[in-house]
Amino acid sequence: MSRYTGPKARVSRRLGVNIWGTTGETKALDRRPYPPGDHGRDRRRNNNSEYLVQLQEKQKARFSYGMTERQFRNVYTEASRRQGVTGHLLLQLLERRLDNVVYRSGWAATRRQARQFVSHGHVNVNGRGVNIPSFRVRKGDVIELRDKARNMTVVRWNLDVLDRAAPAWLESGDGGQQVTVRELPSREQIDIPVREQLIVELYSK
Repeated sequence: MSRYTGPKARVSRRLGVNIWGTTGETKALDRRPYPPGDHGRDRRRNNNSEYLVQLQEKQKARFSYGMTERQFRNVYTEASRRQGVTGHLLLQLLERRLDNVVYRSGWAATRRQARQFVSHGHVNVNGRGVNIPSFRVRKGDVIELRDKARNMTVVRWNLDVLDRAAPAWLESGDGGQQVTVRELPSREQIDIPVREQLIVELYSK
């Protein structure tokens, strides 16, 4: 599966936000709070075109969830076919990805790490192993760490040191190593800093 493997800080500087949530990105943004490149310091963000602003919002969401352009476009197409507000439905579908649920549960420090946990078979859904990061959870699903993963040092460190609480749409149990999807996430429960309406406007052209 293809994914972005280039410099993370460069993407974060381009978009003006810490995409992957790493310390290196935070330091890079503090040290050089302007886009990369020879002329990055001279660029003025308030002079950006409407298209560029829309494109940046889409890139924020795409990189944050670790998806290719084709994958992201397919999810948008699905959201646009459903009844409701397309932007909200888009973020809801993205939040329901299994790798994102693992991240939201506090078991992984980043979505990239959560994707690796899922791919390596460390997660069960309703008692069965699932190793597809894009697997979409539903209301009532029970997601838990497998026995071997519960004793992994990195998982214990993430739970004890990061101590990140699961959002309200996930109900934590079994000492924090199991979550149940109580309800589908609402917009207020999705804290990713993206203006989804601009994404809809971009794809609607």
